[in-house]
Amino acid sequence: MANHLYDALFGVHRGNRKPFLILPDGTEITYDAFLRQAARFAHALAACGVQTGDRVAVQVDKCPEMIALFAACAQSGAVFLPLNTAYTPAEVSYFVENSEAKLFVCAPEKADDLAPVALACGARLETLAHGRGSLTDLAATQPETFETVARGPDDLAGFLYTSGTTGRSKGAMLTQDNLLSNARTLVDVWRFSSDDVLLHALPIFHTHGLFVATNVILLAGGSMIFLPKLDVDQLIDWMPKATTLMGVPTFYTRLLDDARFTGDLAAHMRLFISGSAPLLAATHEAFEARTGHRILERYGMTETNMNTSNPYDGNRRAGTVGQALPGVEVKVCDPETGQALPVGEIGVVQVRGPNVFKGYWRMPEKTAEELRADGFFITGDLGRLDADGYLTIVGRNKDLIISGGYNIYPKEIELLLDAAPGVMESAVIGAPHPDFGESVVAVLVPEAGATPDLAAIAAALDGQLARFKQPRRMVVVDALPRNTMGKVQKNVLRETYKAIFTQA
Repeated sequence: MANHLYDALFGVHRGNRKPFLILPDGTEITYDAFLRQAARFAHALAACGVQTGDRVAVQVDKCPEMIALFAACAQSGAVFLPLNTAYTPAEVSYFVENSEAKLFVCAPEKADDLAPVALACGARLETLAHGRGSLTDLAATQPETFETVARGPDDLAGFLYTSGTTGRSKGAMLTQDNLLSNARTLVDVWRFSSDDVLLHALPIFHTHGLFVATNVILLAGGSMIFLPKLDVDQLIDWMPKATTLMGVPTFYTRLLDDARFTGDLAAHMRLFISGSAPLLAATHEAFEARTGHRILERYGMTETNMNTSNPYDGNRRAGTVGQALPGVEVKVCDPETGQALPVGEIGVVQVRGPNVFKGYWRMPEKTAEELRADGFFITGDLGRLDADGYLTIVGRNKDLIISGGYNIYPKEIELLLDAAPGVMESAVIGAPHPDFGESVVAVLVPEAGATPDLAAIAAALDGQLARFKQPRRMVVVDALPRNTMGKVQKNVLRETYKAIFTQA
């Protein structure tokens, strides 16, 4: 039996001297050199005791070695688990323990803080950088070829954790075919080829930057200009050498704010793609007016990769996320009955296809709640379909906040705020933000006679939550609005504070 994912994405490039990664300093890493490095990492994983099916948790800054480690996991049959670099040790502890990771790879400067986490979770700790007995140094001593482990379409390839509204994170189990089928579809519908050079400034710890952008380029045989993060200067400097850009709405608002980003600069570009957060229609229109390009917006999520896309050829409709991808079914259903709704009515979006994940790790009850017996996944997003099959996302059924492409779940933040001195209760909402799409607002009700110290609360949160989750505004009120059943009316709060980031 072959290795379904590795052979298709990586193995086909053996001996390929074409650049795969182009680094900010101009260094080029060919496909062949990359695969030799990945093979060395596969040997290093084995030397650390990693076996087929074991989870390898990774929290390091974006670098070529992290992609090579993903390839090494695919080649050796391990399950790759990337973690957001902003997560605190307290947050990381849950992921490493819950996933039962055999190996935890971190940045060397975080090793001292994370060593107790790894020890408590029974994981071996290694660093991904030269020095201090790192995995990189171990890999450097290994052979440049590795006997690929046989893996089939239904075998696990990756874990991605996605928090629930209860605050407890869920490990979405992604199979070899989940990843490969979706990449094949996207290469086709977005017309990627070996001539493409992708401007890659996304993080690679979630599905957008890793399982979409990277896998598409690997499958097409193109190249990536591999930038460490969103930096407008670097985007503008490198754009003349690129053909495509995948980004979140923040990429496009930042470019539009820079006078150097002109129609001439973008004239040779083939495609601009946006996702992970809603793209405002105003941004869509301003971008087209500036460049002549209509941004292609699409819709995906951790559990499914991509579900829908506006067309490459045809009408890219601002405010919509396009039509169902080939092989993917999308329907809008009544949230109570699960029955499909007529065209134009708002309901919960459900999707089915080879892209839909296998379930949540060690959570059979949660899996059964959200992954129906007929294969449809209940996304929790609210949307409507028009007569042409274009999907519009109108909100979230579970108060999810999406800021700069990152998912934020209010309950996790509310639990910490409710425990803060002087706070009786809290409600966390998302409000429109001109740069991030949405950002976090915390509405606090003080204990009787108390005045919460907002600066102290913010400082406390800084050590417990990743920065992108921390409230950008905190507001103190006498009481939260409630309905007759006593439930907090977050829709009222969102209306009240809808202009908190946009008003003059």
